Amino acid sequence: MNIEERLVKGDKRACARLISMLENKEEEALTILKRLYKHTGNAYVIGITGPPGSGKSTLTDRLTKELRKMDKKVGIIAVDPTSPFTGGALLGDRIRMKDLATDKGVFIRSMGTRGALGGMSKAAWGAIKVLDIYGADYIFVETVGVGQSEVDIVKIADTVLMVLVPNLGDDIQAIKAGIMEIADVFAINKADLEGADRTQLEIEMNLDLDTKKDYRPPVVKVSASRNENIDGLFNSLMEHRRYQEETGQLIERRKRNIKFELVKLVEEELMDLIMNRVLEEDLLDNLSEEIVLKSLDPYSARDKILKLIR
Repeated sequence: MNIEERLVKGDKRACARLISMLENKEEEALTILKRLYKHTGNAYVIGITGPPGSGKSTLTDRLTKELRKMDKKVGIIAVDPTSPFTGGALLGDRIRMKDLATDKGVFIRSMGTRGALGGMSKAAWGAIKVLDIYGADYIFVETVGVGQSEVDIVKIADTVLMVLVPNLGDDIQAIKAGIMEIADVFAINKADLEGADRTQLEIEMNLDLDTKKDYRPPVVKVSASRNENIDGLFNSLMEHRRYQEETGQLIERRKRNIKFELVKLVEEELMDLIMNRVLEEDLLDNLSEEIVLKSLDPYSARDKILKLIR
């Protein structure tokens, strides 16, 4: 059997191989995805985001085990900071989810951001499709956790889970300004620590200010390390899925996400096209020198670069 047949039949090795091909930007990987795209659309994607050290990985581990009790097939993409030397992920999936790594119904993959802003790996969009074709019922995408740039997860997930911890102090004010707006469900992890109730109250008060949303995100206190109230959090995630399916918002959300992905794909292709031409002709160095010498301005230089593809 070739890689396509093996992937459709749920072969883990074929899944891992195709994701590697995507990360390495092999043209064959895109050709395979084009042919198998009709098999996508069955998996439900849950994005897990939040500050570093909030326990996202442990929580992902616990939620996956809840789904495995229901005999659901789970894919996990753990997006990690990238090594500046190798381009690989700095943190390893098996370090954080040892017992899941041997579960035949769970596929785990660490992916480096490789310089991508927004806390997402460029190959993550493709990896989600691969896992969908592979037969995953649910796909968890756990992001880096770098603060304000965590917004891209909302453009890839069906439900976004924001993980916070007590005693964030001023950090929660910064979070309020941006990424709190993307959450569909809030989890206050390490709820056994002092200050959990205060953190919950702060989030609830912040949510009360937003009267435009039809769906008010629930705020659930959990302790992933102690395995406390994981079922309550899981039920909140499933409730958000039911709400979206019943109101038709899931289809609308997926349409919006596809629009964003299309723009992203075209953007990347155009950037590669332009930069290849620019580097070939040493145009970047020449224009930069002219700008420094004030014989050219940056805006005119931009126009010269854009002329290459017009």
